[in-house]
Amino acid sequence: MTDLMKWFDSRRSPADLIERLFDGDAGAGAIRVEEVVDGNTLVVRAELPGIDPDKDAEITVSDGALTIKAEKQEKKEQKEKDSYRSEFRYGSFFRRVPLPDGVQESDVTASYTDGVLEVRAPIPDQSSVSSTSKIPITRG
Repeated sequence: MTDLMKWFDSRRSPADLIERLFDGDAGAGAIRVEEVVDGNTLVVRAELPGIDPDKDAEITVSDGALTIKAEKQEKKEQKEKDSYRSEFRYGSFFRRVPLPDGVQESDVTASYTDGVLEVRAPIPDQSSVSSTSKIPITRG
């Protein structure tokens, strides 16, 4: 099984899976993403053509999830001697991607090239991030 599938199977709750089913690529305003594990880094690539990442995109990490928000506005005008045509498109886009346990916001980086936003989140060594802790027993 690939690293991504292991993470997918062990880290996702049934609620996450249902949310992805109904809010994934088919959802209105959803950003199409690709998730891959590259070594010890989760890489999320999002299709966001035609945006200015400095003004139109916002990336946040909170509550164990990566959130990508973007807004796109495009207006075209065609003026001729006896006619005028205007066309515009706009919309808000959103995607939330659960992150592996222990990912630190300060370690997450993002870049934008040729219409693709790439977010890289280093995955901590799972031996140092334990969801169970041993409780000492005292004698009375």
